[in-house]
Amino acid sequence: MLLEIITPDKKLFTGEIKSVSLPGLDGSFGVLNKHAAMISALKKGRIKVIDAQQQTQTFDINGGVAEVFQNKIIVLAE
Repeated sequence: MLLEIITPDKKLFTGEIKSVSLPGLDGSFGVLNKHAAMISALKKGRIKVIDAQQQTQTFDINGGVAEVFQNKIIVLAE
């Protein structure tokens, strides 16, 4: 599954991942391979990524939007 995390200034992350945890407005949620299509607003919090090599990375955001479609996740973050 491909993940892109984009801010107005730069791309924070682009790559293949195993899973991602996102700070949704109604609580944190995870996305795994072949997840159903969805769009969600994000609040201030931490994105936790587990990449294809099982390495964990975290990114702090001030809010944004996440779109999941056809095994690709795009996060537009502040």
